[in-house]
Amino acid sequence: MKKLVASLIMFAGLSGVVCYNPVQAAENITVKGSDTMVILGQRHAEEYMKKNKDVAIQVTGGGSGTGIAALLNNTTNLANSSRPIKDVEAKKAMEAGVETTEVKIALDGLAVVVNKENPVRALTMKQILGIYTGHYKNWNEVGGPDQKIMRYSRESNSGTYVFFKEHVLLDRDYAPDCQTVSGTSAVAEAVSRDKWGIGFGGVAYFTKIPELKIVKVKKLANTPAVSPIKEDHSVNYEQIWNGEYPIARYLYIYIAGKPTPAIKQYIDWILGDEGQKIVANIGYVPLQKKSQKP
Repeated sequence: MKKLVASLIMFAGLSGVVCYNPVQAAENITVKGSDTMVILGQRHAEEYMKKNKDVAIQVTGGGSGTGIAALLNNTTNLANSSRPIKDVEAKKAMEAGVETTEVKIALDGLAVVVNKENPVRALTMKQILGIYTGHYKNWNEVGGPDQKIMRYSRESNSGTYVFFKEHVLLDRDYAPDCQTVSGTSAVAEAVSRDKWGIGFGGVAYFTKIPELKIVKVKKLANTPAVSPIKEDHSVNYEQIWNGEYPIARYLYIYIAGKPTPAIKQYIDWILGDEGQKIVANIGYVPLQKKSQKP
């Protein structure tokens, strides 16, 4: 598991090419998009090609918006996205005569993290909103010490940034002093080094970093505080599946047009037992059996 997390940290902030190109491959599949999903996409591609020598899969990051744009520009076969396609993107697809298909491949619990030295252990959704919109500027306003809050966020082309803004900030703007960094691993590094920092991102990136503390989240002030992880640091599947943990989302693959037989076979494999086992091994939340439909 330590090697896995090390790989997550090493690759998660990269938007470069993760390329597999077996000699004489009969089918090439390109996948572009979410930096959150780069490692998951890479591992899916790697394991699939071990059993399908005639397929070459190339995976790149760059952000969800970048991947969807590439899909609509016909420069990638598949777009990884950590958020649903936007209305403006769907409109562009319609205008271009491109029919997009959405496939849910996993869930992701977003964790809110602070430095291990910060005594704050739980926050309400309202407090998180207040922190990231700039309403709260000092930790003593949310039960912490008299120290300035240092906010860290993903960049604006990130699906994680968009999801957090829509579902946690309720479409309000991030505070002007919020520091944006490229990739969830960069968020983890920043908060690890900043005693009074706060960040957010996919829980898989934070579980084994000793300098960080994943805070519990309350939907309301009078409701229980829920963590996206269990005491053994494994991901809390049940409370993410049933919605008790309030900051969770689906991860998607988008397809433009009718998929080739090779692409359909690959998607079916991702949704099957082998693909979903990889989802779990990486640290994301596999789909419940009844939801595993192409």
